[in-house]
Amino acid sequence: MIKFISKGLYTTIQDEGRFGYRNIGVPSSGYMDSESAKIANLILDNPINNPLIEATLIGPTIKFKKSTFICITGADFNPILNESKISLYTPLKVSKGDILKINNSSIGSRCYISIKGDIIVDRVLGSKSFYSQISDSSVIEKGDEFLFEANDMNLTYKSIHQKFRLNKNIKVFKGPEFSCLDEKSVNKLINQEFSIGINNRMAYNLNEKIKTGVSSIISAGVIPGTVQLTPSGQLIILHRDCQTTGGYPRILQLNEKSLNNLAQLRTGDKIKFELVTL
Repeated sequence: MIKFISKGLYTTIQDEGRFGYRNIGVPSSGYMDSESAKIANLILDNPINNPLIEATLIGPTIKFKKSTFICITGADFNPILNESKISLYTPLKVSKGDILKINNSSIGSRCYISIKGDIIVDRVLGSKSFYSQISDSSVIEKGDEFLFEANDMNLTYKSIHQKFRLNKNIKVFKGPEFSCLDEKSVNKLINQEFSIGINNRMAYNLNEKIKTGVSSIISAGVIPGTVQLTPSGQLIILHRDCQTTGGYPRILQLNEKSLNNLAQLRTGDKIKFELVTL
């Protein structure tokens, strides 16, 4: 069992996500940075889509009530186990009574804590990912406790030589309504840097606007990575907890790698779109 002594800023349990329910308005949710999350599971030889703990900007403090192995990947939150700094992307044995403190992020926005075995959480619509209105909890709170599947303590792991890096170059494909942009808007979209404004698991708002006369469209399907353009010229990049339909033109679509990269950026960071073709 693990107990959260402190909850951090926004800590959840996520797996790969829930799929097949977007037709009834259910978001996919899941790991914001799926690459970092899956690597944490691979290192511990867990199933690649195993549920784990996702921490954002300010991490939680966790007490282990049973011995196990863990692995932390993604952004560097300067984690400490019993007052000793520990390494990322490395399997680590923790013993009963050990306390893991995930501090503030020094680079990046999200880290992932994988536990050998399986965190016991209710599966709703095929997933253990937290999402308000779907799961019993939307975030982990102070005092929350979770059981995890017992293991035989014989660690088998994969050595993965990985180092976390921020990447602010966002690769995109043309969206269904890309043709509604005039040449001036396209040039600005591709050549200008944009700074990240208000953001969360649902969407990233960009501060700079594009002057354009585009209007809303008939509500159409959207997915994580869709870039919407509002009538005011604001750009919104949808992320894992985004709605399933929207009425703004879908001018761009991020590829999966760039969606992961975006999840590690924070307010004020600048990005640049790179248009790619299939």
